[in-house]
Amino acid sequence: MNWIGRTMQKFLIPTIALFFMAMALAAAADPKPASPGKKDKCPVCGMFVYKYPDWVGQISFADGKTFFFDGAKDLFKYYFNVAKYNPGKTAADIAVMRVTEYYDMQIINARAAFYVIGSDVFGPMGKEPIPFKTQAAAEEFKNDHGGTKILTFDQISRAVIDQLD
Repeated sequence: MNWIGRTMQKFLIPTIALFFMAMALAAAADPKPASPGKKDKCPVCGMFVYKYPDWVGQISFADGKTFFFDGAKDLFKYYFNVAKYNPGKTAADIAVMRVTEYYDMQIINARAAFYVIGSDVFGPMGKEPIPFKTQAAAEEFKNDHGGTKILTFDQISRAVIDQLD
């Protein structure tokens, strides 16, 4: 075997194997978005989530279990108190959180979204943090609908959510 063949055998094949293993782990850690069924209830308020497709939020745990919410507000309530709604689990067990983007109604990563607070738009549970994919879209909405501020996921606290009730 020549030098190129030995090099490929020694480095390239293990590198390719590691790449495919990493892809498999990433897929397991970030399950694909799911849609709520007719029996899925929001674990916070008990409403049937499928009735509000424009507002659906979801939390998927690393073990594959997914919970659906009738809006971002209830998703945050759950996130801030996972143990209350799902004993034995913590926020650290969450693999991914998703919300429905207001303008295009696409499911987006909740941690990457921009949220408008204090607008004149109400969701199924009243006042909601309204999610957007981009800060520009959030700015446009805020200006059009009297929003008071734009927050990122990490800027939203339990107190912010409590003020929406």
